[in-house]
Amino acid sequence: MRTVLYSIVLVSLLAFTADRKDEGFVNSNFSFVQQQLKFMLKETETRNKLAFPRTTDASGKMTTTNMYDWTPGFFPGSLWYAYEYSKDPALQQEAVAWTEKLEPLKDFTQHHDLGFMVYCSYGNAYRLTGNKAYRDILIQSARSLSTRFSPVTGSIKSWNQFKSWHGDKRYYYPVIIDNMMNLELLFFAARETGDTSFRHIAVTHAATAMKNQIRKDYSSYHVVCYDSLTGKVEGRETAQGYADNSTWARGQAWGIYGFTMVYRETKDPRFLKTAEGMADFFLDHKNLPADKVPYWDFNAGEKGYEPGVNSNALKVTTRYRDASAAAITASALFELSGYVKGKEQKYRKAAIRMLRTLGSPAYRAPAGGNGNFVLMHSVGSIPHKSEIDVPLVYADYYFAEALQRYRASL
Repeated sequence: MRTVLYSIVLVSLLAFTADRKDEGFVNSNFSFVQQQLKFMLKETETRNKLAFPRTTDASGKMTTTNMYDWTPGFFPGSLWYAYEYSKDPALQQEAVAWTEKLEPLKDFTQHHDLGFMVYCSYGNAYRLTGNKAYRDILIQSARSLSTRFSPVTGSIKSWNQFKSWHGDKRYYYPVIIDNMMNLELLFFAARETGDTSFRHIAVTHAATAMKNQIRKDYSSYHVVCYDSLTGKVEGRETAQGYADNSTWARGQAWGIYGFTMVYRETKDPRFLKTAEGMADFFLDHKNLPADKVPYWDFNAGEKGYEPGVNSNALKVTTRYRDASAAAITASALFELSGYVKGKEQKYRKAAIRMLRTLGSPAYRAPAGGNGNFVLMHSVGSIPHKSEIDVPLVYADYYFAEALQRYRASL
């Protein structure tokens, strides 16, 4: 009896020690996120007030973009996560100011990224403040996004056109795996308004992507191009990956996150099966490094995978890591681990390993360095010779989100 009691006490002490260690890791990294954000806010004081942080230039200085790029929602979104953790009123004030700059986007219809642009900013703002004005902006944004849906293709058009890396061929109804992330905005609007058309578009798009964008082994095509008149698939190619038949790491991450979210909203087991399959492909892949931060493409440089003749990937032999893909995947795995039976620990442990790697000196920037971004070593698009081995604002956003999900699970 005494031995059993000693065992129980020992297990309890070990669990307590582990929890304290986990909390210490989260607290340390959130403190660093806040510090870098404050440095960045100071830097923005000398910039155009409608310029949003995105990455760094060759000299390591922060570069910005306007609100109509796909990334402006991530900086205010990171401010909201920092405020949620710290309850610092100064961070809340900045989060409000940077979010409200994006109000004109509610009527934007020129590409599919409104989910990133508006839900990461206004979505977090509404979640944390309950401000009804933010709700109304989100709903109008969902209406704008819905204009890009076609019942013929069963998909939301991502870009207005896509130029193939193979010669001069162009497609006029491209759908990218990233588009899965924008569906959360539509599910939100459906819940808030009772208008089932938003949900119909989101579910239809997800089902079409599941059919045409996900391979039998649960890897993913980056771009699927449709005939807008017949709905038939015209091509399956890559834009930012190594080759058409390769698996672009961040694309796989978008899929894991996106299908996990769609399962949360629908409880349809088809979507959970797809999220699990994509996560297992990612985590079990022979080319995934032990620290769980992937190379920018799982098949870069491998035999049987050939970039298009116009792709800069032909000239790149370095196997760059992509911290953004790890941050997105870590965040997704914390959620996915709560929906599965038998794989909870596999997904949770992998998410923690990714976070701990990203929070280590190998990926976390020195204070005040890295253009005041948090994470180093992300990849935007090697085929476009753009943003190679640099910080990216969305890597920081999903790192903060993953920290928040980790914290909530302790």
